[in-house]
Amino acid sequence: MSIYATLWTLMFPRFGDSHSGHDWVEVMAQGVPSHIGTPSPGHGYERGDPYGDFLPPPLECPPPHVEDNRFRAVVFVRAGTPKEIQRYVETLLVLTGEEYERITFHELERRLCDALRGDRPRVMMEYWRGDGTVSVLRADHSIEEVDMRSGDSPRGAGDDRED
Repeated sequence: MSIYATLWTLMFPRFGDSHSGHDWVEVMAQGVPSHIGTPSPGHGYERGDPYGDFLPPPLECPPPHVEDNRFRAVVFVRAGTPKEIQRYVETLLVLTGEEYERITFHELERRLCDALRGDRPRVMMEYWRGDGTVSVLRADHSIEEVDMRSGDSPRGAGDDRED
């Protein structure tokens, strides 16, 4: 049984920046209910929290028969990311349930795009030419040429890694 509940799935730019010719990737928000790993009696974790090495600290919870809609954590991953038992092999972002409740969508989108971008420089602008080619300028002044007539996606150094 999984400790995760899928909250939503959205499409994001594969490498964190929206520009002509970019690819998309599905990002999933996986909620971890508050009772997972709780030290509170009656939830089955009296001997300890088996998820403490990869999740935020556990929450105190009411007895099992009392409804509790909080999340211990919300974990953000690319769709299809493998797990080793319950731990995702690669996460984009992990928030506590309280952080998730407070974060604005704008800030969440920024943080997820930063994680997707990794160490690649941010896209600053793009320049369209009349012949259907586009120059994508990055913050490090590198330029990717995209031929929109062929439908090819830009690939810069390091962009050939698998997700």
